[in-house]
Amino acid sequence: MTDEATYKRRLHLLTAVRLAGIALIGLGAAIAFSDLVREGGFRQLGALLIILGAIESAVAPLLLRQAWQRR
Repeated sequence: MTDEATYKRRLHLLTAVRLAGIALIGLGAAIAFSDLVREGGFRQLGALLIILGAIESAVAPLLLRQAWQRR
């Protein structure tokens, strides 16, 4: 695999990880503030998903970069 293909694949993976984190934040907000899970919202579960989504969006790309630099 060429360097260009490797970098392109890594960029797509980083983008997918960030988008998954953003989707998790959106799901958490929907659960917290709507009747998606239970009547009146489920704020504790929603807050947990929002926090996990934020961590995934911020930390996971850094961990991937560190793993790629060690290779």
